[in-house]
Amino acid sequence: MVRMFDRLFLFLYSLLIGISLIFLIIVSTGLVEPWVARDVLDLLTERGPVSWTAAIAAILLFAVSVRFFYISIAAGSGKPPSIEQRTDFGDISISLETIENLALRAASRIAGIKDLKARVQVGQAGLIIKLRSVVDGDAAIPVLTEEVQRTVKAHVEEISGVPVMSVNVFIANIVQTQVFKSRVE
Repeated sequence: MVRMFDRLFLFLYSLLIGISLIFLIIVSTGLVEPWVARDVLDLLTERGPVSWTAAIAAILLFAVSVRFFYISIAAGSGKPPSIEQRTDFGDISISLETIENLALRAASRIAGIKDLKARVQVGQAGLIIKLRSVVDGDAAIPVLTEEVQRTVKAHVEEISGVPVMSVNVFIANIVQTQVFKSRVE
């Protein structure tokens, strides 16, 4: 949800900065008379509803600038998302990318599964693994996806030691296998 607001703020921020820069380019190159720019600035600085709107817009732009500054500093200082475990001998960190690769490896061993993509989220009771795949048109999809879910869950739990809450499989498409008939002459 926060990312969505950040994207919206970035879009609006870029739009307003772009409009301001276009205005500055038009005024500085002399494409409009200088009195037009002065009239616009006078309108923005006179006491009244327009000046209050401009002041509020400037405050909001400043707040968005501070937010983007914070994001740029905070994003570089963190480590990649991972799962932390504590043992008798010390701490273990397993990156979510590692879990994704484990899921991809397990699912790719199943016949009929093609073009896999994985995404891992950390839930309350364990990992939520989301797989996107294309299947071969020859196998029954419910049977195939159940096998993928069972295999991925068992493999990830066995290798990483982290419980898997769910494995969600999205079948994006079916690949048609081509049957070549031999010609006998």
